[in-house]
Amino acid sequence: MARIDESRPFIPVNIAVLTVSDTRTAANDTSGDTLAERIVRAGHHVAARAIETDDTAAIEVLLRRWIADPAIDVVITTGGTGITGRDVTPEAFDHVLEKRIEGFGELFRMLSYQKIGTSTMQSRAIGGVAGGTYLFALPGSTGAVKDGWDDILVFQLDNRHRPCNLVELMPRLQEHLNPAEN
Repeated sequence: MARIDESRPFIPVNIAVLTVSDTRTAANDTSGDTLAERIVRAGHHVAARAIETDDTAAIEVLLRRWIADPAIDVVITTGGTGITGRDVTPEAFDHVLEKRIEGFGELFRMLSYQKIGTSTMQSRAIGGVAGGTYLFALPGSTGAVKDGWDDILVFQLDNRHRPCNLVELMPRLQEHLNPAEN
């Protein structure tokens, strides 16, 4: 059973938060606010925060900038994961991801199903890795942000979480770049 091992150190990570929306502003970005508050409450740092329209190219540019920034360990987006014509966050992720974390979307939908039933099939939540940075795309509702953070990411981004977690893998995310060292 998963647990927090208090004998291990907590290692704060630097997380960028991106809200993808044609209508949200800093004044009404409730899902972004909720996510940022939870990140800080867990002991991590909000390294950057932005709002971007539902535009694949614009999202991709910002993702690439954050992936290239050594001060950002994780990018979490909220919004743009649905199935309407304007929902393009997964497509932007497809342009930058080196590896998908298939289990993230699967687990998110499984947990979401318990709360909203079959409507969860409309979510294209996705996770992956690019340039040594973790990327996770959550739906834009405050409830979905709470589910994704409270039920998955808060644990996987805690070095004390056992039997394993994503933080302990961070030093190894780019080992393919230095094969002689392996």
